[in-house]
Amino acid sequence: MLVVFSTHLSVDAVAVFIYFAYNVLLQKWMVNVDKELLSILVCPASKAPLVFDEGNQELVCKASGLAYPVEDGIPVMLESRARILSADEKLNVSPVKRSGKR
Repeated sequence: MLVVFSTHLSVDAVAVFIYFAYNVLLQKWMVNVDKELLSILVCPASKAPLVFDEGNQELVCKASGLAYPVEDGIPVMLESRARILSADEKLNVSPVKRSGKR
């Protein structure tokens, strides 16, 4: 019974390690790649530049009023998946990350 319990703990430890590594790697990818990615990505609807909203994990386009989700570190650049910004959001979007500039 003790052997099964310690094996169970090691499986849990591996699961925690994988979960932690996955999340840390995703965060590093977004920090390192988003500058390059944002320099080439544009809004599919308006062809205007995008701003990464870190809090909502979205790429926001003020020109078209659309916010594209970023799921597991991958931008989903489909108009059908984009969220329509409210008038207040269009005015209050502050550039968090765009081509390495604020």
